[in-house]
Formats: sequence, C-alpha cells, structure tokens
Amino acid sequence: MRCWKYWPEVVEEPILKAIQSSVAIGLEVDESTDVSVKRQLDLHIRYMDNEGQLFSQFLDLVNVSDGKAVTIVAAIKEVLHKKNVPTNKLYGLGTDGAAVMTGRLNGVAKQLQDDFPWLMPVACAAHRLALACRDASSEVPYMSTFRDHLQQLHQYFQNSANRTAVLKAASQSLGLDNLKVKQVKDTRWLSQHLAILTLQKNLSAVMTALAEETEVHKCPVAKGLYGFCCTYRFVASVYLQADVLPHLARLSRIFQREKVNFLAIKEQVPVTMACLKNIKDAGDTQPPGSFLAQLHSDLDNPAGLGAFNIVDEEERERRGRGQVKPTREVLWSRYRTQVMEPYLDGLQDSLDRRFQNLNIMGAFHVLGPQAVKEDDSINFESIKTLSTKFLQQPDSHALQEWSSFKEHMLAFKDMDQLTIMSKLASQHDEWCQIYPSLSKLAAIALTVPISSVNCERDFSTMNRVKTDLRNRLQGDHLAACMLLSINGPPLSEFPYDRALDLFFQKPRKIKCVHSKANK
Repeated sequence: MRCWKYWPEVVEEPILKAIQSSVAIGLEVDESTDVSVKRQLDLHIRYMDNEGQLFSQFLDLVNVSDGKAVTIVAAIKEVLHKKNVPTNKLYGLGTDGAAVMTGRLNGVAKQLQDDFPWLMPVACAAHRLALACRDASSEVPYMSTFRDHLQQLHQYFQNSANRTAVLKAASQSLGLDNLKVKQVKDTRWLSQHLAILTLQKNLSAVMTALAEETEVHKCPVAKGLYGFCCTYRFVASVYLQADVLPHLARLSRIFQREKVNFLAIKEQVPVTMACLKNIKDAGDTQPPGSFLAQLHSDLDNPAGLGAFNIVDEEERERRGRGQVKPTREVLWSRYRTQVMEPYLDGLQDSLDRRFQNLNIMGAFHVLGPQAVKEDDSINFESIKTLSTKFLQQPDSHALQEWSSFKEHMLAFKDMDQLTIMSKLASQHDEWCQIYPSLSKLAAIALTVPISSVNCERDFSTMNRVKTDLRNRLQGDHLAACMLLSINGPPLSEFPYDRALDLFFQKPRKIKCVHSKANK
C-alpha cells in the first residue's frame, strides 16, 4: 500500500491543531539557496500549548522566484492561508536582519505590519552578535589584520598534505595536541573561538612548522606568516582572544537555543559586557588562570615560545641597527593602549548599540520581579506600550490587572521572570483567569522569536536531504521530506494506524480508459 504518502499529513495534523489553539504565535523566516541553485524560503513557527509549554516546529519550505520583499510576503501569506494559521495570533517575526527583511520603507516586516499592525519584527540576536564582533575588529586595524592572518594560516596548511604532515610532526615532537588549524568564517558564529582555542594550545607547533617550511623549502608564504606570527602583538592577541572569545561563544550558544526568548538578551548581554570590562580594568594584573596572566611566562619558556625570536613588530620592520630593544613592560604597555583597550571598548560599544535598545521588547520587564522595585509610573508606561501594540482593548484593563498582579509578585519574589511568565501564560493556571490581559502579554513575550537560528537548522536539514544525487527533489516533496526529518517522531513511535485511516478515507475507484462510461 502507498500509505507512506500520508506520513507528512500524519505528522503535521496535531501540530496545526496545536497552533490554532495557541494564544500567541511567532514566525521565523529566512531564505537560502539549495544545491540545485533554487531560492528557498523557510518558515519555522513557535507556539504554546494550554499548559504554557513552548514549542518550535518546521512549518514549510517554499520555492520563490526571486529575493524581492513582495515575493517573500506573498509566499508567507500563501503558506499561512494553506496551513490555516490564525494570523490574528501572529505577534512575532524573526528574521536575519537583512535589508530585504527589515527595510524601513518596503521590507518584508513593514509590508506584513501594514496588514497585521500588532506584528513585531525582531532581527536575529545571533547575527547581531556576529556583526558586533566584526565591527569591533574592523575598528582596530591590527585586529582586522590579525583575523585575516588566521584565515591565511588555515589556507596554508589546508591546501597541502605535506605541510599538514610537517605540522603534525611538530606537534607530536613537542608533546602537544594533534591539531588542525581551524577556519575562520563569518557564516559560522563560533569559528573564530574554535580557531583561537586550537591555535593557543599549539602555537609553538605552528611556529615550528612555519620555520621549517621557511628554512628547508624556502617557501615565501611561510616566511611571511612566520614573520607575522613571531611578534609580540600576534602572541598577545592570541592570548587576548583566548580570554575574550569564550564569553562571546557562551552568549552565541545561548542565542542558538531552539526556544530562546528575549530574556536571553536582557539577562546575558549585560553579564558578557561586564566580563569584557573586567578584562580591560585588570590592566597589568590579569586574574590568575587567565591566558593573559601567563603570557610573559610562556614567552620566557625555552621549551615553548621562548625558543623563537619573538620581538615587537616595529623592531622586526626596522632597517637600522644599534637601537635599544624595548623592554617587556614597554611592549605590554604599547599593546594595551594601541590594541587591547580600543578593541575591548569597541566590543562593548558594539554590543551596547546592537542589544540594549530593545524598544517594545524592553517593556516586558514589567512582567518580572524587578518591576516591583521600580516606580509605578514607569511600570504603567510599559503596560500602556504593550497594550497599544498587542492588545485590542483599552489600556485600563491591563493597568487594573497590573495593580493587583504587583501584590502577587511580592508574595512570589523568589521566582525568576521566566517562571512568572510561564505561570501567567498557562491556560490551566488560575493566574490566566484572574489576569487575562497580562496572561496574553506573557504568551506573546515567550513566543516572539529573537533569532532565526531554527531556520539555519532547517537549511542544514535541507542540505542533508537534497544532495547532489537528489538535486531534482523540490516543491512539496522536498518540504515533506524536511517535515518528516525535523518534526517526525522516531519510527518506533510513528502512528502508522492514522496513516492507514487517511489512506482508506480517499476514494479508490480506478477509472478504466476502455469502459463504456467513458465512451
């Protein structure tokens, strides 16, 4: 029997029912190109059940003829209509922040807001973090050059099996990890962290391999890379990045969670900025255990970096002789003022600029325990902002509920904001009956997506499903394969009986070409 054709319908059926009964819905949208160079638009949906539990599911994949905003908007509306998604409950739109999505005059979000005024677009937090890191590196010339040389190191060893073998032999002789120089890519959010993590552990092996390629094989590329790497600024930058990037990588991992909400920005970004400020304020006395604290001891280690002629880059470029060699203290002071402090300042400024202006999302702080300590006028203003945007009723209802809800939070002051909002959003909790307006606002706050990382995961699934050998797979068939792969249960738990029921519900009469009825 060909009941397998109904497998996608079996998987999708309970999801669409849950979406229709959800109080609030959020949509993540992104576009990409598949292996057959066809433009695909991915839609991923967020919704809540009656118990206040958040779900994130793949909705559909649509082939679009071009990347224009009008085409994308038409495709989104078509999918929402086909899937019978209630647009009056659609409150959030997560995008990657591209101009076609967020354009102020004619972007996708603007056109959808014209039809759904309560819709709130949010640019992806993971993309914003990557842009903040890139901006900080671009503002300091040396850090931009440093990033380029990391990529050149990867390409130098990747393109030759002989060079990789030399690197492996050098790492083994020094008793270090069997390493590969990692690639740095803007599209991979954690790539620079992984590259620095590997390079810092095996820096002496990399320099040994470059020195051997320079002396034995007279390779000019290796000579140039060796000349750049054997400088105080390069080594110090590796150690600086080894201290800084774990904090940014931790923040990136939080933003890449499937069910992440705006609290990740509200709570985690200030923590990351405080950690960066502590590194800068530590100055000459970096805390024990940090990489910068062991920089000078590693440079003096004859079994490690001390075996190399690591000098200041200005000294290496100088033609004349007889000048006084700068001391270690001078090199560190110069590095701090010219590279380290401007880089950390730029990183903090970029994070503040891209994350602290939460606009309407910032008003949701009124549903947290910290609002009890604030002035009532500030809280009432936040309630008015949320009511004007999301609730189709007078502000007075939400304001009256807030006055009573504040007393409740005094009794539950040990709860965090996520727990409070989950209890408010649950249709089975008494708070939903007592505070219907605030309950709806809590559901909206939890379902509004702050990233489009789920769409990125969907594209990874698409690349696994549609390969070079299956490049003609497209349309509904491709979307069905992705639906089964992403949303489908394990084969042992699949409801085959439901698929059989759907199969037998369809008429099975086969028309005969030569029958009398057709003559």
